[in-house]
Amino acid sequence: MKEVYGPDTFITRDYREIIRRREVDAVIIATPDHWHAPISIDSLNADKHVYCEKPMVHSIDEGDALILAQTKAGNVFQVGSQYRSSATYLKARDLYQQNAIGKLNSVEAWLDRNTAIGAWEYSIPTDASLDTCDWHQFLGNAPMREWDPARFFRWRNFRDYGTGVAGDLFVHLLTGLHTVTGSKGPTRIYATGGIRYWKDRDVPDVMLAVLDYPETQEHQAFNVLLRVNFKSGLPEESFGVKFIGSEGVMTTGYAGVTVERSPQPDQFDDTIGSFSQEVQKTLRADWDAKHTTMESRTFQESSESYDTGGVEAQLEHHKNFYLSIRDGRPSVEDATFGLRAAGPALLTNESLFQQKIMHWDPELMRLAPES
Repeated sequence: MKEVYGPDTFITRDYREIIRRREVDAVIIATPDHWHAPISIDSLNADKHVYCEKPMVHSIDEGDALILAQTKAGNVFQVGSQYRSSATYLKARDLYQQNAIGKLNSVEAWLDRNTAIGAWEYSIPTDASLDTCDWHQFLGNAPMREWDPARFFRWRNFRDYGTGVAGDLFVHLLTGLHTVTGSKGPTRIYATGGIRYWKDRDVPDVMLAVLDYPETQEHQAFNVLLRVNFKSGLPEESFGVKFIGSEGVMTTGYAGVTVERSPQPDQFDDTIGSFSQEVQKTLRADWDAKHTTMESRTFQESSESYDTGGVEAQLEHHKNFYLSIRDGRPSVEDATFGLRAAGPALLTNESLFQQKIMHWDPELMRLAPES
């Protein structure tokens, strides 16, 4: 930091030295996951505005305390999951609200990688040692262990400090999904996966999850499939969220949104020709009454694309944080939204490790009893 910003740059190993400084109005928390909630709460209690990288919490039971701290402080708290401010997902939200794909029935979301850095194989400095790294400060509330530079610099690979695929990537996908649909979260969660290629970790490098979203006043019940593969075989990172509806499919990616619509499929094939004309007429009338809407009668097959590639989501998300501080506008991703994205994401970990279905109350944002 001193090489880049100058020899007078203030640096410290203890975040409390920063939040004690009266001239500091706001902090950005970009630490390993297990420090997110403790530093956020201390910073809010010290009357600072807080931008906390996702996931908001390392464990779900930290969520209520962080929501309470934000409420008591009255300061801006924003989770750093940038798809909440993404032009792509804001456009997708508008299209969804305009009924562009009819009634949503399922969502498929994926974020696949095929690089060492993408799999969190971060570089370890050649001079890493207990003399140059504050191992005790790093550990914090994590279990006490002997010095291990891999755990220090590749912390995402270990459950003691990180949250794996779930907290790094599933939470992004759920942020985009909740932004578009307005949903508060799923009620049932099941996940599977494993360590397939990158072995130096205790979290999966391949993971799939299925989430059941309940019926609400805003939408019917729908299902979600999440996927991450860190040895995808593809030359570039593959990312997308596909919203599948009764009247079409809307797909989001890095560059924009595409909506494809096709006519309601006909029930009938050549076999209907073996029936009498009167029976055919009755069957078609019954089918139309049950399955054909006014919209499906009038719309034409189409494919439309909306380019949002020129708008940097991370920059827009930081702008929203600063505008909230300066203008007093509500945070675009407060602690409640953050927990509703992080909670289900982290439960995919619990489902995989415990090999069981997890039940979640999206309203109360806590584990629910098995039905």
